[in-house]
Amino acid sequence: QDFIFFCSETSAKTWQKRKGMMSSQSALQLAFYSSRRAVGKLAFSATIMHYREGRITRSKTTATDAYDFSSGSETGTTHFGFRNVKTNEKEKLVKEVFASVADSYDVMNDLMSGGIHRCWKDEFVAMTSISSIAKLTRQQQRLDPPSFKILDVAGGTGDVAFRFIDSAGCAERANSSGKDEVSVTVVDINPHMLRVGEQRAHQRYGKNAALMMENTAALSFLEGNAERLPFLDNSFDIYTIAFGLRNVTDVDTALREAYRVLKPGGRYMCLEFSKVENAAFRAIYDLYSFHVIPKVGRLVAGDEESYQYLVESIRKFSDQQELSARLENAGFQGVTYTNLTGGIASVHEGWKLV
Repeated sequence: QDFIFFCSETSAKTWQKRKGMMSSQSALQLAFYSSRRAVGKLAFSATIMHYREGRITRSKTTATDAYDFSSGSETGTTHFGFRNVKTNEKEKLVKEVFASVADSYDVMNDLMSGGIHRCWKDEFVAMTSISSIAKLTRQQQRLDPPSFKILDVAGGTGDVAFRFIDSAGCAERANSSGKDEVSVTVVDINPHMLRVGEQRAHQRYGKNAALMMENTAALSFLEGNAERLPFLDNSFDIYTIAFGLRNVTDVDTALREAYRVLKPGGRYMCLEFSKVENAAFRAIYDLYSFHVIPKVGRLVAGDEESYQYLVESIRKFSDQQELSARLENAGFQGVTYTNLTGGIASVHEGWKLV
C-alpha cells in the first residue's frame, strides 16, 4: 500500500511538472485516470485514499452540519427569483425564461458578467485537463477501446461543450473512422436552447459538426431534466454544469443524480454565480445587477422580466460554503471551491469514490 501511495504521489507530481502550472486538482484527475487504466482499481482506490488523507493539497471546504437540506418539494413551495411559487410550477417558469432568452443567451451572459463569463468558462474547462486526458485516452492500445465521457448539463447552447470539443481535438478526430474515444453529451431541459446549440455547432464546425454528431458520436444534444437524467448509473467520467444549477427546482436531487451517473472516480464540476466576498465590491456589483442588467435586458432583448429573475436567482442561491456542504451531503468527497473575480462566480468540485 505504501508503494501504491508513492506511485500515486509521483504520478500527480509528474503531471504537474510536465504541464508547468497545472493545479493539484488537475494533476489528480490525470493521476486517477492513469491509475485506473494502468494499474487497476487497487491503485485507483489508493490514489483516492491518498487524496482524502491530505497528502495532495486541497483547498478549504466546510462541514455539512450547519445547513438544512430539506427539499422545497416537502413544503410545496420554492423560490423563483424573490417570489415563492409552487414547486411544480418552477420548472415551467424557468423554461419560459430560457425560451425567451435562448437566441440572445450569449448577450445575456455578457450582461450578467460584463463579458468575463468567457474567461471563466475557459478556466473552467482548463481545470479539467481534458486536452491531456484526451491524448492519454486515444493512446491506449487495447482490445476493449477506452473511452472518456463528459456530461454537460444545462449546457444547451454548447458554450462549455464546444470548449471541451476544441480542447480534446474532437473536430479534427471526426475526419477519422470509428467512434471517438472522447465524447461530450449536452443535456438541457429546454428544447429552444438545444436548437441554438445545434445551430451553433454547424456554424462553428461546418461539415465536421455532422461527422461528430452522426459518425464519431463525439458530440450529442439531448433534452433532459437534471433531476431525472436519462442515463444508467456509473456512465460518465466528468459531470459539468455551468450557470444552471441555481435554476433547478430541487438542487439536492440534481446533485444526487450527478453522483449517480458518474463513474467511480468521476469528477463533478459546477461553475455558478456565487457570493462576492469583499463588502465594497459586493455593493457595487449589487447596484449593477439590480439597476443596470434588467434595464439593458429590456433594451437589448426586449425582456426586462427574465433578466430581473436571473439577477434575483443569483441572490437566492447557495453561497460557496453552503453549496460545498450540499455536495458533501450528496455523497461527494474532496469537495473544494475556487472563487473567480472575487467570488462573483465560483467553481465547485467533488469526487465520487470507488
